Amino acid sequence: MMKQVLLLLLFLAYGLTLSVSESKSGPPVPHAADPSFTVGYIQMKSAANCSYRVVLTTSCTSPKFTNDQIGIVFGDAYGNQVYAPKLGDPVSKTFEQCSSDTFQIDGACASKICYVYLYRSGANENNTWKPESLKIFGIDTKPINFDFNTSIPNETWFGYNLCKFPIAPPPPHFDPFPPTTPPPPHFDPFPPTTSPPPPPFHPFHPTTPPPPPPPPTTTPPPPTTTPPPPTTAPPPPTTTPPPPPPHSSSYKVVTPKWIIYVVLGFVLSFYV
Repeated sequence: MMKQVLLLLLFLAYGLTLSVSESKSGPPVPHAADPSFTVGYIQMKSAANCSYRVVLTTSCTSPKFTNDQIGIVFGDAYGNQVYAPKLGDPVSKTFEQCSSDTFQIDGACASKICYVYLYRSGANENNTWKPESLKIFGIDTKPINFDFNTSIPNETWFGYNLCKFPIAPPPPHFDPFPPTTPPPPHFDPFPPTTSPPPPPFHPFHPTTPPPPPPPPTTTPPPPTTTPPPPTTAPPPPTTTPPPPPPHSSSYKVVTPKWIIYVVLGFVLSFYV
């Protein structure tokens, strides 16, 4: 029995949790802005480079007309904000019952609009203006629609804030890391600050030009001295000896005797 009671209690607790979570995850409703919310006037004046078309529809349960001044502010989660302090003119009969008014607003280029607030300022608090819907068209953003169907409190920013406020902004369409310094020039980036010194010169310039060189001589100079004569006369030519006298018929060969004796002794030695 106790187990069944515990199971029943757990089932009831689970169903209650689901109902609470479903109620929290329901469609968003317009609400007053946080007290810390501010409008960036300076930012809007310096970053007005995109155009938006805002279509504001007044509810049929709203008063027939209103003299209140209506302002609007919207933007994205990255700090890009568009602000218009006054939409329309009471004389032009804007924001009449069951009417739609279109406005052209220039401001910062928002990547994805996630919040919008309307501001009403008027003397008659009972005759409150009641917008039905608000639609914003941008050049680089998809159209976004916000449903109101409720009266706007006087002098209060009232609307939607669906931003999740990421830590880092989205990457731009161009190169996110452009070069921080220009490329080096083709010439010398460090030219000399002073002109180079003049070339050195001789400190003592000659007062007169140097004499011209002597002209060349055409004929060689004559010899100064004659060579000395030879000291000794050359030797006389040698004379050939006279030829021998011719042999005469009376000439006889005379052989010495000792030669004859030698020859005879030599011959006789072979016979002994």
